[in-house]
Amino acid sequence: MAKCSGITRAGGACKGIPIDGSQWCYVHHPDHAEERRRHGSKGGKRGGRGRPQGELARLQSRFEELAESVLEGTVERGVGAVAGQLLNGARACLRDAMAAREQEELLARLEALEEGLAANAGGAPSGKGGQRWGA
Repeated sequence: MAKCSGITRAGGACKGIPIDGSQWCYVHHPDHAEERRRHGSKGGKRGGRGRPQGELARLQSRFEELAESVLEGTVERGVGAVAGQLLNGARACLRDAMAAREQEELLARLEALEEGLAANAGGAPSGKGGQRWGA
């Protein structure tokens, strides 16, 4: 069986199976470089301002300050109620943004898995019922 012509990061020959009609596996094929980059690691994507924990902690702090001010009487109950509703709206927006981001990340991962499955299905040897490994 043919092996990929690519070289691994460690400097050795790649042991991957080439894509049909090519000398490279999916990982080394130059036509798939942009696709691999898009589906690459998601590490660090939520860093900085994207971290929801800091924003949630800030909202919690504001809720606590508001409740304390209402109980002390420095903020009227009606004003405190409206401010609480506005803060709750901000919390809902943050929650929805987090859910949308998570769905986008999951969709990208699912597409990558489906593409990998399709690539693997195309490289199955004929005559063995599509099984890759004989036992």
